[in-house]
Amino acid sequence: MQSGPILNISCYLFVSLTDTAALRDRLHAHAESLGLKGTVLIAEEGINLFLAGPADAVNAWVADLRADPRFAALTPKESWSETQPFQRLKVKVKHEIIRMNRPTVRPDRAPRAAALPAVTLARWLDQGHDDDGRPVVMLDTRNGFEVDHGAFDGAIDWRLHKFSDFPDALAAHREELLGKTVVSYCTGGIRCEKAAMVLEAEGLTAWQLDGGILKYFEETGGKHYHGGCFVFDERESLAPDLRPVA
Repeated sequence: MQSGPILNISCYLFVSLTDTAALRDRLHAHAESLGLKGTVLIAEEGINLFLAGPADAVNAWVADLRADPRFAALTPKESWSETQPFQRLKVKVKHEIIRMNRPTVRPDRAPRAAALPAVTLARWLDQGHDDDGRPVVMLDTRNGFEVDHGAFDGAIDWRLHKFSDFPDALAAHREELLGKTVVSYCTGGIRCEKAAMVLEAEGLTAWQLDGGILKYFEETGGKHYHGGCFVFDERESLAPDLRPVA
């Protein structure tokens, strides 16, 4: 449900790119011409973006991006706000669109890790196990300060300082996850997508929460989740109805 004149979108896509500098310049020019603000990160492994502005302008920018066949699968998550939550527009080329410092973990070059729909996760949490009767554990891949704003009930929190700490934390705790169905999650899905690949490589039964917390809020209303979801803009934290936490 719309609440406010500003449309906020977030989305990412792992896709191999070879023209990152030219793409940066084109996307920046178009967003600037439309008066959009936010952050767009581009790397050889894909794109990750958070943008906000009037709905017509945001939708025009997304339509132009999706006209490129490489980005046709982009599915932005939407929320609304009364004011512009970003101070400026930044479009940058980076080594990774989400930094893990593991060059072999390239979702753009490998089959996607198993993705769990939000409604299926809610059902599993309702019944207390997955469809094979295995216990389900929620693994938070976000930084500790983000977790403090809200998390799934009973989720594992390794108090990460940065996402690149995840592989080492997993190595230290792997034995605790054996025999369980591990569902990794994060804000919008990008971190848990890489995390799920690492979990699978360690021989664990693992899923990523498709679309992350924000998609889960949108499709389930946030059951089995307490608190808000930290976001990296001036709204700071969103409630399960996707409105800023008061």
